[in-house]
Amino acid sequence: MKKFLNSSDDLVADSVAGLVMAHEELLALNESPLFVCRRTPKKKRVALISGGGSGHEPLHTGYVGPGMLDAACPGEVFTAPTPDQIVAAAKRVDAGQGVLMIVKNYAGDCASFQVATDMLDVDCATVLVNDDVAVDSSTRTPGRRGVAGTLVVEKMLGAAAEAGADLYECKALGARVNSNTASMGVALTSCIVPEAAAPTFEIGPSEIEVGVGIHGEPGRYRRSLLPADDIVTLLLEPILKDLALATGREVLLHVNGFGGTPLIELHLLNKVATQRLREHGLVIRRWLVGNHTSSLEMAGASLTLTALDDELLGLWDAPVLTPSLRW
Repeated sequence: MKKFLNSSDDLVADSVAGLVMAHEELLALNESPLFVCRRTPKKKRVALISGGGSGHEPLHTGYVGPGMLDAACPGEVFTAPTPDQIVAAAKRVDAGQGVLMIVKNYAGDCASFQVATDMLDVDCATVLVNDDVAVDSSTRTPGRRGVAGTLVVEKMLGAAAEAGADLYECKALGARVNSNTASMGVALTSCIVPEAAAPTFEIGPSEIEVGVGIHGEPGRYRRSLLPADDIVTLLLEPILKDLALATGREVLLHVNGFGGTPLIELHLLNKVATQRLREHGLVIRRWLVGNHTSSLEMAGASLTLTALDDELLGLWDAPVLTPSLRW
């Protein structure tokens, strides 16, 4: 294992501190319990909090800022944040209009956010993200997993909260965005968790894992490596089946890298996916390509499709200013 490390015990805290140093105009750091929040919170609006295991950067800490999250709670690598992190973050950013928790559907995340909600004496609501169509259940999650579609939910809810939507309007909107979003991923290699110092799973040099989770969880099946055209077809088939979109429907296409895939390959996947979706009669209105929901240094990628209407397109286009997403 070759990584830039001092100590695996300090990696998350040191990394988060470095992020805040690089974006001190946007972010503030709370060291204990650890969380990141906006440096200048906006008053009288719903506060949005998310979080999860570290190792998926820039999700979630990279999306704190105007037009997106108010705070993010990073757990240890691939480990849920603790309830005390979430409680402290919620108290810090609550502006009297309630706190909305955006939670990926993993058992640890769900448990920590639920305990935190029970401990808080402010109005709270939860949006559960479960966009992964690869499996209905796995050893790490009760049902479909929350993966790269989480970014789409956070962006659109951030825009709605910024515009003044109340807590339960945001909750309903989050459920609608999630139900209109589907993702599917493929891994070419494993990642290495620093504390384990060994690959999370073994995979042959000419094999791919189709439907892999963002922690290296097994997917639908393993098979031999295929050309990019065929891999895109494998990923899009279950997405299109799940969303069942009518011809002419407008969509957002997000091509996400898992951390070890260069942009030259992600843009190739984007070209192929765009062509395939147009062949299916869909209209792609917006694209997002890059490593946004990573899995340490895993080589691989996922495709996420979100069905749009005028409201959702407007929320996606609304201004955002975070370390890793801004326009």
